[in-house]
Amino acid sequence: MLRFLTAGESHGRALMVTIEGLPAGLPITVEEVQGELARRRLGYGRGPRMRFEQDEVTLIGGVRHGRTLGSPVGILIGNTEWPKWETEMSPAPGRTEKPLTKPRPGHADLAGMQKYGFTDARDVLERASARETAARVAAGALAKALLAPLDVAVLSHVVQLGAVVSKAAERPGPADLERVDASPVRCFDATAEAAMIDEVEAASKAGDSLGGVVEVLAYGVPVGLGSHVHWDRKLDSRLAQALMSIQAVKAVEIGDGLDVAGRRGSEAHDPIAWDDAAGGYRRESDRAGGIEGGMSTGGLIVARAAMKPLATLNRPVLKTVDVETKEETVSFKERTDVTAVPAMGVVAETMVALVLANEALRKFGGDSLPEIVRNRDAFLASLT
Repeated sequence: MLRFLTAGESHGRALMVTIEGLPAGLPITVEEVQGELARRRLGYGRGPRMRFEQDEVTLIGGVRHGRTLGSPVGILIGNTEWPKWETEMSPAPGRTEKPLTKPRPGHADLAGMQKYGFTDARDVLERASARETAARVAAGALAKALLAPLDVAVLSHVVQLGAVVSKAAERPGPADLERVDASPVRCFDATAEAAMIDEVEAASKAGDSLGGVVEVLAYGVPVGLGSHVHWDRKLDSRLAQALMSIQAVKAVEIGDGLDVAGRRGSEAHDPIAWDDAAGGYRRESDRAGGIEGGMSTGGLIVARAAMKPLATLNRPVLKTVDVETKEETVSFKERTDVTAVPAMGVVAETMVALVLANEALRKFGGDSLPEIVRNRDAFLASLT
């Protein structure tokens, strides 16, 4: 079983993540983790914070000489802006002179303040911030490193940004990841890319924000990950939970998702065929997103995550109430992005990779990477 736990606040000294259950012998370096974290900072419409904050990665346990040891892996991601926040975010006893009392609609501020009895929204927003996803992406770098020897590749691309929707039928493959990342909005469709950039510029001028949809694709996933026997073992339910856990994500689709509900059964499912050349079964379409009955079919896994517009606007206009005076006002402003949808795609890759890595470990078992690969190969060889 692969488990991970993150800790830390947005403007705190550091974020940290502990990953348990990785096999021994998995190659990993600080540079690989930093590379994934750099991808998370991509995207047209990001704010200046992406330039100010750098991810200082330290592997603090579980790795020796570039290989995992089979023990828990600890990763620390230092915050280069900590000196500016050391007083405000100090763990020592004290209190702030500038409490945030104007909660933002659409954020965790007010519900969190009421739940925990806080009078300062910063006690909530620092942990609720999407900055926490940097720790997840660090964990995801190890999950991707585990999936690679199993011939599984996970990537994402933006298919909608604001009102602009890509109409392209072609999807990127593993070899196209650099091209996707080179796009200012991480879109594989050049026509839609230009319109998305215009959409971001228009929202920026208005001091507003944009949401959108990313599609995550997992290639090479073997048949049989997940299970039909329990609700919490179904692969699609685990993917849905993982994607919905990303800050600001409000909807998840697997395969054709909501569109399938409007079709007749004859047009909703993936025909099964026998491939003589490959000596195995194949699906002739991917309407189910590579998952049937809670299990991977061996086909392309397709999942989409929809992100709402960010709750912090550069032109604060959202009506709220000051929790001290109870007077009507507008929500406060922190540094923010026009959109974080392109970056959310990288986080969505991470969550899908972590789920698939966990299910691969559950299915194939083993304490070392060579043992897991042998078990996978033996399983695939047994299929007829």
